[in-house]
Amino acid sequence: MSLREDFLWGGAVAAHQLEGAYDVDGKGLSIMDVATAGDAQHHRLFTDGVLKGEIYPNHTGIDFYHRYKEDIRLFAEMGFKCFRTSIAWTRIYPTGEENEPNESGLQFYDNLFDTCLEYGIEPVITLSHFEMPFALVKKYGGWRDRKLIDLFVKFAVTCFKRYRYKVKYWMTFNEINNQANYNNIGSVYSNSGILYNSDECREQTMYQASHYELVASALAIDQGRKIDPDARFGCMIAMCPIYPATCSPEDVLMAHKAMQKRYYYADVHAWGEYPANILALWKRKQYEIDVTKEDLDVLKRGVVDYIGFSYYMSFAIAKKERNINYDYDEAHDLVSNPFVAMSDWGWQVDSIGLRYSLNWFTDRYRLPLFIVENGLGAYDQVEEDGSIHDSYRINYLRDHIQQMKLAVSEDGVDLMGYTPWGCIDLVSFSTGEMDKRYGFIYVDKKNDGTGTLQRLKKDSFYWYKKVIESNGEIL
Repeated sequence: MSLREDFLWGGAVAAHQLEGAYDVDGKGLSIMDVATAGDAQHHRLFTDGVLKGEIYPNHTGIDFYHRYKEDIRLFAEMGFKCFRTSIAWTRIYPTGEENEPNESGLQFYDNLFDTCLEYGIEPVITLSHFEMPFALVKKYGGWRDRKLIDLFVKFAVTCFKRYRYKVKYWMTFNEINNQANYNNIGSVYSNSGILYNSDECREQTMYQASHYELVASALAIDQGRKIDPDARFGCMIAMCPIYPATCSPEDVLMAHKAMQKRYYYADVHAWGEYPANILALWKRKQYEIDVTKEDLDVLKRGVVDYIGFSYYMSFAIAKKERNINYDYDEAHDLVSNPFVAMSDWGWQVDSIGLRYSLNWFTDRYRLPLFIVENGLGAYDQVEEDGSIHDSYRINYLRDHIQQMKLAVSEDGVDLMGYTPWGCIDLVSFSTGEMDKRYGFIYVDKKNDGTGTLQRLKKDSFYWYKKVIESNGEIL
């Protein structure tokens, strides 16, 4: 059983990582506009506004805002069937609270989507890809406040109405479940705009913010279906399967409990209700989460049509003696897996884990699946003749596509498409680097911001073109 004839081959990016033009045409300040540069050893910092002397890589990105026609033309040359990107909330509502949207921002995405469609490329659009107005963080504390539900839905509805005839595939919150690692400040801030107070219970705050986001997602989807019954609405989950470190029953149960806590988000998106294990956790820990009957009704109405997910790596976990309740703390409980290799940035490379993930999602939800991120961040070397020989990237993607195909042919997975991450080099979300490259297209920009921004085709560009032409038969 081969891949479906209408399989959506393409690539994926995020607005804040490539557009640049952070203060152009009325755009407001987003939370990623206050993210400094980092590297493999140092986390990015989120500053209180734009501070003099700090470096903010997202301010310029790769200038996609002014160069998108050139880049879309290159995607079309590879044969893309779709292009996944996001809409910057602050291009549409600069502070999040305006009564009327910013027409210049709306027009930019009109132009972008029109260019895609001219080449037969379907836009696949995420509404919130680690972006929200910085003004809402300052005024409300981010997603701590229920007020953000209506503000997000206003933004979503504006987009659904404006692009009804241009966008068929939507997703709400990117990798919403990363904030399950509530001790990773970067993951929580980028998802929810939350900086914890020193005396608060981080886990409880995370569950509350997540609930408001899940309600906002469901309410947006419910409204979106009324606006465009032909559109398809999905969620976006960061899938890192968590294996038991050993066959010890304690490690097996620890892995199972960790999966429950990291992927309950998908349960709510797909089932429209909270699983019993999360409700039991709230009760045991005496968490008072603001959940209304109306919220629960909305969750039921706004279930997703498909599950979009990213896959880069797998995790392994062991139960620690102190953890009598098998509570998952990603910052402390994960262990190295000796059976898989690691990338230059310490990510565990596990292609079979992609097949496992596809099966896990299918067994649990029985919904169509869409791999909307997968890729290898690596150092690339430009030769004197301008060529870039990235066989390591080709090998990584080939191994994962082979496992993807086995999941379809051997396991019966219903798979919609595959969009490798960073199809053109862009600013790394986790480190703010340009040297951590994912793309089929090289962009001449260095970590310090210097460079010509010239686009160069890597060896993987020509390889992926053949993969698409053959619908995955030639790898």
